[in-house]
Amino acid sequence: MKYLIWIFLFIPTLAFSQIHPGEKEDALKIHKLIEDYSLARETRDTALLRNILTEDVDQLVSSGEWRNGIQAAIDGMLRSSTTNPGSRKLHVEKIKFLSDEIALVDCRYIITSSTGEDRNLWSSFTVIFHRKSWKISAIRNMSPSRN
Repeated sequence: MKYLIWIFLFIPTLAFSQIHPGEKEDALKIHKLIEDYSLARETRDTALLRNILTEDVDQLVSSGEWRNGIQAAIDGMLRSSTTNPGSRKLHVEKIKFLSDEIALVDCRYIITSSTGEDRNLWSSFTVIFHRKSWKISAIRNMSPSRN
């Protein structure tokens, strides 16, 4: 009976977690978009950020601050990188396509300080296919509870 329960739980997970063949190319492009975002944050490359963010991007950071619009988002990112120095890494955990032009991307977000201490967060990105490329439209950073 125990094995039967696992089968009923495991099979639907496999069916819904797989990316359809037509989405594989888009998934690779979205992975690259998140890598570019991480690189832009690491190097403080505002030109790259302007290229990969939508004009109306909004961001909710773990402190509770809302950043609305591309300029507020970029200014906040630069400020955050200065006040919270460290190496930032994003690891894509899951991409969920809501349509051919919209996807949700869940990432582990790890900030390693100069002392080697890790700050483990989650980031969710809403990405849209806009003018022949994937762009970031919204970012949500969360700090997991310790409960």
